[in-house]
Amino acid sequence: MKTLAECIAIALHTPYAHGGPIATGTLRRFAEDYIVDEIPLLEPEGEGEHVWLKIRKRHTNTDFVARQLQKLANVKSMAVSYAGMKDRHALTTQWFSVHLPGAEEPDWQLLACDEIEILESKRHSRKLRRGTLLGNQFNIQVRDIDVDTELLTQRANSIKQQGVPNYFSSQRFGHGGANINKAHAMFAGDRRIKRHQRSIYLSSARSMLFNHILAQRVEAGSWNTLQPGDICLRTGKRGFFAVYNVNDEFEQRLAAGKIHPTAPLWGRGELPVTGDIKELEAQLPRDFPEWCKGLEKAGLKMERRALRLMPEHFSFKKNNDGVSVSFRLPAGCYATSVIRELFDAQDYNRFNKT
Repeated sequence: MKTLAECIAIALHTPYAHGGPIATGTLRRFAEDYIVDEIPLLEPEGEGEHVWLKIRKRHTNTDFVARQLQKLANVKSMAVSYAGMKDRHALTTQWFSVHLPGAEEPDWQLLACDEIEILESKRHSRKLRRGTLLGNQFNIQVRDIDVDTELLTQRANSIKQQGVPNYFSSQRFGHGGANINKAHAMFAGDRRIKRHQRSIYLSSARSMLFNHILAQRVEAGSWNTLQPGDICLRTGKRGFFAVYNVNDEFEQRLAAGKIHPTAPLWGRGELPVTGDIKELEAQLPRDFPEWCKGLEKAGLKMERRALRLMPEHFSFKKNNDGVSVSFRLPAGCYATSVIRELFDAQDYNRFNKT
C-alpha cells in the first residue's frame, strides 16, 4: 500500500518519454506569454433563453469572471456556466452563458476593464455545459532560454510523430500536491470538506491513479504502442474498442494518430482490459485501496482516458525573447504535458506573487 508521500510523488513527478528537457526557460512572465483560445463545439444560434458571451481575460481566473457575470445579471450562480476552466496567469478567450429567460440583458460592457474584455454576446437556446468544446489553441512564449536549433527540431519532430504522455498536470493536484492531501483526508472521513471542493479532490485522486499507470507504461516503453488486451480510443470519438491481437491495421492506425491506448479513470465497474494490461491495472486497488474504495463510494463510474496526446498544428519559432511554441489540444488535455517534453520551463508566477 502506497503512503501519502508516495502518492504525492506519483502525482507530481512523472517520467519523461523523450529523454528529458533539452533546455531551461521561464513561462508566463507576462500574460501574453501564455495565450489560450477556446475552440467551441458549436456557435450560439442568435435566439433563446441563454446569453452566450465570448470573453477575453487577462491574469484572471474563470470562476472570478463567472461571479462578475452573476452579479451584473443579478442571477443565481447556477445560471452562469462555461465550457472549461482557463489558466489565471494567461491571456485566454472563452465562452460563458447566462440564463436570462424573458429578461433584458444588462450592459455587458460594464464589466470591461484591463482584465476582462467582452468580445461578443449572442442568444442561444441551451446552457453552455462543461466540456462543450472541441479543444484549445495554445501560443506559448518560453523566455530566458538558450537552445540549439537542430536539437529543438529533432525533439519537435519526435513529438509530432509519437505524441507525448497524456499526464494530468501538476495544476490538477494543487501547490505541492495539496489536493492529494485533502483527498486523503476526505477519504479518511474529514467532514469539513465543502461540497464545491469535493469534486476537486475526487478528480485529483482519480488523476493521480491515472498518472501512476501511465508512468509505468512510459517506463516500460508501451505508452504509445498497442498491447494485447488494450482498450483503445478513436481520435475525436467517445467510443472505445478492445484490441485482442495487435495486427498491421491497428499499427497503421496508431502510427497515423487515429487510435490511442487508454488507462482507467477509477470508479465503480469492471476493468475491460485483458491479459498483462489487466494485471497492471488490477494492481491499483491493491496498492491504493483507500483511494479506489473512496472513489467507488463517491459514486464515480469506471471510465477511460487516452495514454497518448498528439498535439495538432505543432510548430515552434526562435525569436529575440526565446522560443514560441504553438499547438492545438483536445479538451481536458494540458499544454504543460507538451512543454515539459521540450523544456524545463519554470512558471514565473510560482516565485513572484501577483
